Amino acid sequence: MAGKKQFDMDAALDAAMIQFWRDGYADTSLDDLSRATGLNRSSIYSSLGDKDTLFLRCLDLYATRYGEKYDAALSDAASDPVAAVRAFFDVTLERIADPELPDGCLIAQSAMAIPVLSPGVAAHAKKALGFQHLRLRTALKAGRLVDRDAEAFAVHMAAVNQSLAVMSRAGASPQQLLAIVGVTVDALSQALRA
Repeated sequence: MAGKKQFDMDAALDAAMIQFWRDGYADTSLDDLSRATGLNRSSIYSSLGDKDTLFLRCLDLYATRYGEKYDAALSDAASDPVAAVRAFFDVTLERIADPELPDGCLIAQSAMAIPVLSPGVAAHAKKALGFQHLRLRTALKAGRLVDRDAEAFAVHMAAVNQSLAVMSRAGASPQQLLAIVGVTVDALSQALRA
């Protein structure tokens, strides 16, 4: 349409996601989102929604983008659960090591911010966090762990995965993060041999 500025919705959502990821929900203002997306406030509201709506869209974008990578990593869990879990953690370690991305994890940050989020956004953050647990539990059951052990390892691995993101933000070295993953993968390997 002549006279009407067009923009790339996917690029704007990606920029907003990076902004929320970098500074967190509470510390991201509409002015920050405007700078990140290149859109003025009224364009943000009309095209992307209010701050809560935009944040939910960004959480979904993040969960889908990395969820697909986690699912691919865990796809061979039935035949080689140890390699699948190592590949799962590799997704996180590669994301953490990417200099183009903010440190940490948008979902982990969101979970830590639940006390200041609106009830709807907090529920959505909890749900996004829960997907990782379900994904791991399903893979571990396919990898021949009994229900109780699959549940225990899924809770543990989801917690380890989130702690990697938090620790990376706090300055842990890649070697320290790899050592943490190694302990978890070794524990799984021993459990499968038992």
